[in-house]
Amino acid sequence: MIKLIALVPLFPLIGFLINGFFGKKMSKGLSGGIACVSILASFIIAVLAFVELHGSPVKSHVINLFTWISSDTLNIPFEFLYDPLSSLFLLIITGIGFLIHVYSTGYMHDDAGFSRFFTYLNLFVFFMLLLVMGNNYLIMFVGWEGVGLCSYLLIGFWFKNQAYNDAARKAFVMNRIGDLGFLLGIILIFITYGTISYGDVFAKAGVSSEGVVTSIALLLFIGAMGKSAQIPLYTWLPDAMAGPTPVSALIHAATMVTAGIYMVVRSNVFYSISEVASETVAIVGVATALFAATIGLLQNDIKKILAYSTVSQLGLMFLGLGVGAYSSSVFHVATHAFFKALLFLGAGSVIHAMGGEQDIRKMGGLKGKIKITFITMFIGTIAISGIPPFSGFFSKDEILAHVYEHNKILWVLGMITSMLTAFYMFRMLFLTFLGSFRGTHEQEHHLHESPRA
Repeated sequence: MIKLIALVPLFPLIGFLINGFFGKKMSKGLSGGIACVSILASFIIAVLAFVELHGSPVKSHVINLFTWISSDTLNIPFEFLYDPLSSLFLLIITGIGFLIHVYSTGYMHDDAGFSRFFTYLNLFVFFMLLLVMGNNYLIMFVGWEGVGLCSYLLIGFWFKNQAYNDAARKAFVMNRIGDLGFLLGIILIFITYGTISYGDVFAKAGVSSEGVVTSIALLLFIGAMGKSAQIPLYTWLPDAMAGPTPVSALIHAATMVTAGIYMVVRSNVFYSISEVASETVAIVGVATALFAATIGLLQNDIKKILAYSTVSQLGLMFLGLGVGAYSSSVFHVATHAFFKALLFLGAGSVIHAMGGEQDIRKMGGLKGKIKITFITMFIGTIAISGIPPFSGFFSKDEILAHVYEHNKILWVLGMITSMLTAFYMFRMLFLTFLGSFRGTHEQEHHLHESPRA
């Protein structure tokens, strides 16, 4: 099955091409069905390959497809790397991606741009898979730029609204700032080691000077700061809530924003060698986590609360990376992808029930009207708040335990962030679902549970 892993990104690409060229001529059911099935096919292969990898003594497989660039000393093959790290990300991207595609068939059903939406969504999944599967920095960079493009298209999906266009442009420009750092890092890697393939680069990393390694690690981290919304490049993510809610769930909770985490973990050799770089990652991470959590306390837009919460959780992941807790941070990426996607989709269900209203001050008492949505949002809130036995407790505590061993001040700041998270998440839950309804009579009349999809 591992030999077939190259098919995983191919299916979403086929879905993108079919919907892109013929989507307008097809019925909505067929268009949405093709988009969903393409991701499901990728997920099935990813699961079978994951099971095979788990039982195999060889934990790293390189699948060489063709020679991509060959010029003088520069020789870049187009090849995929399948190992425990990429296998986990494949499961997250295709598994949660499939569920969000199914949800979108209901959420976007009355939208005029239905097939266009699924075209973009499939293209996004293709680029995200390329990003985590590539066996060198250039393939990662192609995926990296691709998800940036799709983010721009999806945030500004309702392009007749100028404010949404501005939000899309802001995300695009701020990500370009980070991407310049990433690109310079890749160039420095090639100048230093004469190659950009992971295996060759990491084998040679130990023999170069610490100054060069620190420079590479910091330049790569600038890219991660842009993509994963760390201080000071975080302001695009809350504005990115302009796009349809499934976009927020897929891109801004589960996949694209964790690309920076993936890149730092993949390049962990540099951060393990350079103490300056790893300390920088930890400090930026904890500062972002705490800062975004304090902003989240005062938000009243249900999606903005979740957006600042995402920035804060990403900060915690970087804090873990900075203290060398790579596996714990990846574990938190996985648990966060599930509970945050769940919360965003639940928020979409609330907005759908409220007829487009996003201000939690105008909600209240929804528990009785949309019971399934309440139960799912309640589960998500318990998980992100770190209450055992739900997933967030295990992954967040793993990070904090490592931080405690490394630096007590950082641990205290991480603990404060976690407490603030629990506070603003339950504030959102209580104001939305408990008490009496505070909206208009017309909104109360409109309240209903979302369709099954």
